[in-house]
Amino acid sequence: MTRTRRTGRGRAHRGSRAAATAGAAVAVLALTAVTAGCEPQAAGSTPSAPSPARTGGSPTDDAKPGADEPGTPTPSASTAPSRPASTPPKPTPSATTAPDPQGKVLMANGAQGKQVRELQARLRQIGHFNRTPTGYYGTVTVTAVQSFQGKRGLSRTGKADTLTWQKLLGMTHEPTAAELNPPTTRPVAKPDKRCMKGRVICISKNSRSLSWMIDGKVVSSMDVRFGSQYTPTREGTFSVYWKSRHHVSTLYDSPMPYAMFFSGGQAVHYSSDFAARGYNGASHGCVNVRDEGKIASLYAQVRNGDKVVVYN
Repeated sequence: MTRTRRTGRGRAHRGSRAAATAGAAVAVLALTAVTAGCEPQAAGSTPSAPSPARTGGSPTDDAKPGADEPGTPTPSASTAPSRPASTPPKPTPSATTAPDPQGKVLMANGAQGKQVRELQARLRQIGHFNRTPTGYYGTVTVTAVQSFQGKRGLSRTGKADTLTWQKLLGMTHEPTAAELNPPTTRPVAKPDKRCMKGRVICISKNSRSLSWMIDGKVVSSMDVRFGSQYTPTREGTFSVYWKSRHHVSTLYDSPMPYAMFFSGGQAVHYSSDFAARGYNGASHGCVNVRDEGKIASLYAQVRNGDKVVVYN
């Protein structure tokens, strides 16, 4: 009896070990099947659910920017509900693109040319511009246009827009040649005796005028401005030694169009500042001319070697 019980216990023990060994083998096979082909996961991380199968070789929505979180199955194209096409928001018109109620701007501060001269002449006809037309749209012209606009109930922009120009045309006549290019705004002084022979640029500080003279006859005259007390314009008899049509001062970095040099760095030239501010300013010693048309004509006639006389 005793031997039989031992044999039974031995068989039972061996059976338990065999069952345990078989169970372990099954577990290893199952683990191997689950982990085959998986990428290693970092410690403490949770493996993600497998991605849904892709059909047709096209990417699923979660492969596109802004898709659902990874691991969320996405319906296929055949079963997914259709999405309405997104409509881009309509652009809001900006203030810069809004049309000007007074129309297109035709002329404004800094402009120059024949139309500006006509604008000034027409404004002068009705008392809004109290000086000779210069063809340069400076601060004086801005103020004159603002005055005209204010009287007519327009926005005081100081810019000659379409509506302002049309109203001005309706109130004025076409300027004559004398209105567009008056001889001068200042009386021409009696020429110095040194100006009576030959070709001479005769400049009077007292009358603030320049006369271009040939053999004692005045060919043209124009207003001029001189240097301040700290940078005075030299007086005496000189001659033009260099002409520079598009000159720019190397000392002051300012434009000096139609420059005709007669004494060192001093020259007769056009000044947009003089055209804009008049006698409220001064030069650094040069003789400024504010009428561009006249200085352009003078520049074309004067030759190197012509005499220049500056006197009081």
